[in-house]
Amino acid sequence: MMAEHEVIVLGGTGFLGRRVVRKLQEHGHTVGVGTRFPEKIAQLSSNWDRGVRPVLVDILDDAALGRTLSGLGAVINCIGLYVETRTETFRDVHVSAARRIAKFVRAAGDCKLIHISGIGACRNSPSAYVRARAEGEEALRSICPEATILRPSVMFSRDGAFFGDLDAILRRLPVVPLFGDGGTRLQPVYVGDVAEAACCILDQNGATGAVFELGGPEVFTYREILNRLAARAGRRRLFLPVPFMAWRALAVLANQLPNPPLTPGRVALMQRDNIVGDEVATFADLSIVPRSATAMNLV
Repeated sequence: MMAEHEVIVLGGTGFLGRRVVRKLQEHGHTVGVGTRFPEKIAQLSSNWDRGVRPVLVDILDDAALGRTLSGLGAVINCIGLYVETRTETFRDVHVSAARRIAKFVRAAGDCKLIHISGIGACRNSPSAYVRARAEGEEALRSICPEATILRPSVMFSRDGAFFGDLDAILRRLPVVPLFGDGGTRLQPVYVGDVAEAACCILDQNGATGAVFELGGPEVFTYREILNRLAARAGRRRLFLPVPFMAWRALAVLANQLPNPPLTPGRVALMQRDNIVGDEVATFADLSIVPRSATAMNLV
C-alpha cells in the first residue's frame, strides 16, 4: 500500500534524480523511485537509506501512469531525454509526458508537482530539444498552474560531471575546439544544491506556481573554464574557435551514433548565455547558499 504522503521521483535513477531521492530521505520523506529500469534501483541502493520503493513507470501509458501517481503527496519530475530514438522523441518525453503527469497530479487534488526544466528553454529555439523543454513547461502550466518549475544551469558533481568531462577532453586533445569564440557565459550549479532546492520547496507552501532559475555563485565564460582547468593540471593547450554553423553540422552527424558525444540541443544551448535571468525566483528565495566550484577545488 502506498504511503499517504509519499513523494515519487520520476527519473529517480538519473543524474539529478538519484540525488533528489537521497535528499528527500534526509528531509524525512517517504520516497518512491519511478523508473523504466528497476534493475538500477539495486545498483544505487547503497546511496540511499532503506525504504525506497521502486516503481516501474511508463510515462507514455495513461492508465499505467494514472495508477502510479494515485494517492501521492508530491511528484518531482526529473525525467529528461537528450537524444531521440526510434521509439521516443523530445516531444514525447518533454511535452506529452509532462502534460500527462500534470493531468494526473491535478486530478489527485492535494498533490504537489515540481518539474525540472533548464535555463535556456525557449519556444523559438532552432533546436527541437530546447523547444520541447519550453513547450513542456507551457503544457503542464496550462493544466497545473500551481506547479513549481526548476530551471538549473549546467550541473556539476564531485565525481566528475561537467568539469571532469571537460578535463578529460583537455587531457586527450592538444588543440581544443571552442564553441564559437568561447565567450558563452555559464553559471555551473552543484547538483546537490538543485536537489536540496526541490526538497525545500516541498517543505514550504510559498513556492506554489513559482519558476526558480538555479545557478551557482560563479559565472564563467566557456573559454575561462577551459583555461582554469588546463592551468590547474599544468597543461598548455591551444584553443581553436569554431563557428557554430560547423558545430551544428557536426552535431547532426554525431547524433546518429548510439551514445553521441555532441547533440544539436547542446550546441543550441551553448549559443546563448546559460545564466540566471531577471524576475525569477532563485536559491536566495529558499535561503540556500549554492556551493562554489572553485571552493570545492573542481575548477
